[in-house]
Amino acid sequence: MAYWLFKSEPDTFSLDDLARSPGQVTAWEGVRNYQARNFLRDEVRLGDEAYFYHSSCKEPGIAGVVEVVRAAYPDYSAFDPNSPYFDPKSTPQTPRWFAVDVKFKYDWAEIMSLSELRTYPSLHDMALLRRGNRLSILPVTTAQWRFIQSRRRARS
Repeated sequence: MAYWLFKSEPDTFSLDDLARSPGQVTAWEGVRNYQARNFLRDEVRLGDEAYFYHSSCKEPGIAGVVEVVRAAYPDYSAFDPNSPYFDPKSTPQTPRWFAVDVKFKYDWAEIMSLSELRTYPSLHDMALLRRGNRLSILPVTTAQWRFIQSRRRARS
């Protein structure tokens, strides 16, 4: 199992939106960065877990946890001319973009904010905290995952 951090703007799609989705599952679509796409296509696997991170909001931070319930497949939003994620160069025969399905696992009573994450020396090398890293999908090491989980339990 690998661990990830998936970012979403809560005004667009929040963890609460996922919890209200049919079966509490949604396609993680619309990724239009090649490095993030490569993570989805080549490294994210069925059963992996991810932090659901609210970004570009008043208090960015980890809101909860999701599980990957369907491995990479072509992102059909790229083929839909009515979608904001439409890409005319992506076709069903040669897809350029990929999606995975994620399922709500649990939320946290309180978001673990970006500013709090920055206070922990154990997380100094976390991809999220590196300068200039704006990818919507980021790897999380097992050690980082366990540390964050331990801090979450300590705060509950």
